Amino acid sequence: MRFSKSNDVLGTANRGNAAESSLCTLCRADCQGKCETWLSSMVGRKLLYPRDFGTVTAGANNTTHVGVSYNSLRIQGYAYGAKGLKEGLSTNPDDCIFPNVDLSTEFGASVKTKSRIPLMTGALGSTFIAAKYWDSFAVGGALAGIPVVIGENVVGVDKESVINNGKITKAPELDRRIDTYLRYFDGYGAIIVQLNVEDTRNGVAEYVANKYGDKCIIELKWGQGAKDIGGEIQVKSLEYALFLKKRGYVVDPNPELPEVQEAFEKGAIESFARHSRLGGTNLSSVDLVREDFMKSVEYLRSIGFNRISLKTGSYGMEELAMAIKFASEAKLDLLTIDGSGGGTGMSPWNMMQSWGVPSINLHSKAYEYASLLSANGEKVVDLSFAGGFALEDSIFKGLALGAPFTKMICMGRSLMIPGFLGSNIEGVLNPERKDAVNGNWTELPKTVSSLGTTPEDIFSSYFDIQKKLGKDEMKKIPYGAMALWTLVDKLSCGLQQLMAGARRFSLNKVSRNDIFSANRETARETGIAHISDVNDESAKKILMS
Repeated sequence: MRFSKSNDVLGTANRGNAAESSLCTLCRADCQGKCETWLSSMVGRKLLYPRDFGTVTAGANNTTHVGVSYNSLRIQGYAYGAKGLKEGLSTNPDDCIFPNVDLSTEFGASVKTKSRIPLMTGALGSTFIAAKYWDSFAVGGALAGIPVVIGENVVGVDKESVINNGKITKAPELDRRIDTYLRYFDGYGAIIVQLNVEDTRNGVAEYVANKYGDKCIIELKWGQGAKDIGGEIQVKSLEYALFLKKRGYVVDPNPELPEVQEAFEKGAIESFARHSRLGGTNLSSVDLVREDFMKSVEYLRSIGFNRISLKTGSYGMEELAMAIKFASEAKLDLLTIDGSGGGTGMSPWNMMQSWGVPSINLHSKAYEYASLLSANGEKVVDLSFAGGFALEDSIFKGLALGAPFTKMICMGRSLMIPGFLGSNIEGVLNPERKDAVNGNWTELPKTVSSLGTTPEDIFSSYFDIQKKLGKDEMKKIPYGAMALWTLVDKLSCGLQQLMAGARRFSLNKVSRNDIFSANRETARETGIAHISDVNDESAKKILMS
């Protein structure tokens, strides 16, 4: 593994075990630091570089690569050339500087959705942690100009929502989430609303179409990279568990059973797990799946959705091929492919550890299958890769591995961390706001107070945001949104630096030739050539000329 529990060069440390993404396997909303993503949410670009400049030298320790993962891909650099410079720039060295790298992107079939950078959030659905910190996620995402995804079951678990004759007529939590994003939406990014089986039954698509029209992208969901069953949450109230059971969800253990209620009263059972249903159980062949899928897309278009996306999980190769083929045939706007390693708010732990196709394998095959379609003359749906992305180098690798089809990288847990951190800081500095922002701290830990005691001191991007909004509006911005902006700014700068080193000054110039495999096994699985083989023939021609 590339990541250990501490990084002396950056001065960062993981509270728990480090995952392939660099995040802790268990990320806590009350964490006091300080992994790289957590600290980047305050100091931003500073964390691109070793600490204590002027008194240290630093050397890389990631030179031995074992196994197949994104960390066994390395980024190619070049000593000459420059591709993709914006109009008005020349190949003069004064123009070929990393701040001039254009990170803007767009996706879509007929209607293009613009994004300032090639990032989007994962689906933030009915888990309570998504609801608690939504203002930070939505405002931060809108200000940064990236798409934010409202996940499944938001309507179904909302006690204040009203369902008449099986269809939703009032959805205050869903409205809050959409409206919060749209308040700061300025033409870059999008709010995406996801549908699962229960959402479809409840008429969520019709509700969103009638109230918001083409302001939203609607997303069909086949699965995600954390689990191979429907979404789950955990509730600690018998009354709430009974409410969810009556709403039609699978609740385990069954709160309607007298023996379960007695066990709950005695404390032997302390919580209930609410589960969604599996999709596609009434479909027994590829042809039936295709027919059902096309009908669903046609219906969504008929009620007014101009932009439709699909999210699929880390199933096997047949389901991957179906997702790419059907989404392309239906002229969908985006297909998000989430590999194992994917994050979650709640999923069975050993299921997460053992099921599905790891991201690197799934994404490699996605490129292969997309290439087959393209070679056959078909227009391939724009792709987004998800499943274990957190740092700027992994963003580059994902874009390069899937180029030219991959337009976005979907990041789940990593983009939630600044929401937690900022809310905890806001709760301390503004105690009257602590409950409203779901702050978990009573005082600033040294990991924060060493940076400052005001938002102006703590967040390196504070004045950048204030310049965009003005001083009056800045007073309304959640600290978690400031932290998210700051993290995105660090990732953006880091990505610009990597692209400049590869002599790629716009995203559409990034290609699979810009990465190479650090071991032969990775080369075999990904189709990305081994380090020693890349440009070996042209190198020998130089020597023999």
